[in-house]
Amino acid sequence: MPGTFSSAQSLYIGMEVVIAVSSVIGNVMVVWAVKINRSLRDPTFCFIVSLALADIAVGSLVIPLAITISIGLQTHFYSCLLVACTVLVLTQSSILALLAIAIDRYLRVKIPTRYKRVVTPRRAGLAVQNGSISSDLVITCQFENVISMDYMVYFNFFGWVLPPLLLMLVIYAEIFYMIHKQLNKKMINTSHTDPNKYYGKELNLAKSLALVLFLFAISWLPLHIINCITLFCPDCQKPMFILYIAILLTHGNSAVNPIVFAFRIQKFRMAFKKIWQQYLCCKDTPALQIQPSDRKEIPVPDP
Repeated sequence: MPGTFSSAQSLYIGMEVVIAVSSVIGNVMVVWAVKINRSLRDPTFCFIVSLALADIAVGSLVIPLAITISIGLQTHFYSCLLVACTVLVLTQSSILALLAIAIDRYLRVKIPTRYKRVVTPRRAGLAVQNGSISSDLVITCQFENVISMDYMVYFNFFGWVLPPLLLMLVIYAEIFYMIHKQLNKKMINTSHTDPNKYYGKELNLAKSLALVLFLFAISWLPLHIINCITLFCPDCQKPMFILYIAILLTHGNSAVNPIVFAFRIQKFRMAFKKIWQQYLCCKDTPALQIQPSDRKEIPVPDP
């Protein structure tokens, strides 16, 4: 381990600590909001909680381990490999949560009348859960020393990250198409159910979740592009500060989602306000009213 850190490395570690604290606090509030607001207890928000738990793991485990790798400790190969694999597994859980959210949104709009029979809380819960080297070898624990760049590019990026991102892009495009198609028909129903109101609210929520996906993509693609450059152009120079920025973007994404939920989803905003006033500022606040569920006002879409 070097005796002193460079200014870039010191700044990187400081930023990582800030992101870790922000990510843990923000996403704990997301889970807390779902717990105290019964209006948020449906399969969609179950998937959002799974995304928040993945982001908590990023702040509490991934970032400390990433800092450990950046320091370059002298350690056994398998110890370093365990650290690197833990970082990979926990960060990949986010994309699975995003894919589950996208599929849930699609089913909500595609089969609104059968959605509650297909996507039950139990099924949503199941979706959320679901070389020869000497062990005496002591190495400098850095990511590229234990994880092959071929694996990172061909399996991780081309096989594990890019296909789900493209699939989610297609799913959200189809969601927006179906919602706009229903809204443009300006259906009039004599019952209490207002299809335009239902699809309008679905559109707003879909926009918020699509924004979460967009932020995830722009946060992760720079690092994967750098990995591709490393593999296909080994002689190309990679300034360390650019690599640090790319890593910070991937971790910072975990701290951004609670901000998106607070500004874009009213139920989260109300719950966050109650948490802040009652539990942090110790002020008496009225209980959150259970808002009528839009899920009960499900129209029959036209073919």
